[in-house]
This record gives sequence, C-alpha cells and structure tokens, in this order.
Amino acid sequence: MTYNVLRALHILSVIAWMIGLMYLPRLFAYHTKAQPGSEMDQTFQKMELGLYRIIMNAGMIAAYVFGVSLIYFHIHVMQQGWAFLAEPWMITKLAGVVFLTGWHHYLGRARKAFAEGRNQRSERYWRMVNELPFLAAIVMVLAVTTEFGG
Repeated sequence: MTYNVLRALHILSVIAWMIGLMYLPRLFAYHTKAQPGSEMDQTFQKMELGLYRIIMNAGMIAAYVFGVSLIYFHIHVMQQGWAFLAEPWMITKLAGVVFLTGWHHYLGRARKAFAEGRNQRSERYWRMVNELPFLAAIVMVLAVTTEFGG
C-alpha cells in the first residue's frame, strides 16, 4: 500500500509540475504583446512569478522527493536491487527528468528576462516550444508503462 500511495503522490506532483511547464510558455506568448512597464506587463509578471514559484517549484520538488522515495522503496523495501536503474525504460525516464529539469530552469531564466524587459523571443517561439514538455511526457510515460525504451 505504501508503494501505491507514493506512486499516486508522485503522479500528482508530476501533473502539477507539467501544468506549469506547459502554461508558463503560453503566458510568455501573451506577455510578448505587453509593453514593458505597462499594467498588462505587471499583471503577466505577477502571474508568471506565482506560477513558477508556487506551482512549478513545488511540483518539481515533490516529484523529485516522491520519485526518489519510490526508488528507495523499490531497492530497499522490496529488495529488488539497483539493476532496474539501468533498464532502458528507466534510462529513458531519467533522461526525460533531466530534460524537464533543464527546461524548468530555462523557463525561470526567461521569466526573469521578461521581468527585466529583456525578452528576445517572439510569440511564435513561445507557442511552438509550449509543446516540448508534453512530447517529453509522452516518451516517458510510454517508456515506463511498457517498460520499453532507450
């Protein structure tokens, strides 16, 4: 039962994190139309900061905590050893985690650039890259659920 609760909490954390990873670029797309220093600019900055700090950071941290807990549980409680970490499906998932973490921090830097009036990216760019986390999630979920990949 503990394992299933940890899995559920991990999934919920990832959902919260993914919401932010997908919504923040959409906010950036709309934000590109705002004049720096305008009321609209200030509103977007407030929304972006709240999304990043409250939803995305919390979701990422919780996803990591519950993910590491699942690994610990798998290795030590279920006594199945470390070998599963070298399975192609797990390598695929971990590569996705690295990508999503890097993307998270890239978005954080972009948020700061918007706040400082230094955004260099177009609305089109932000609309296009908005889908990257979902594409990574597709690969990761398929790898994990089928235990295939790599």
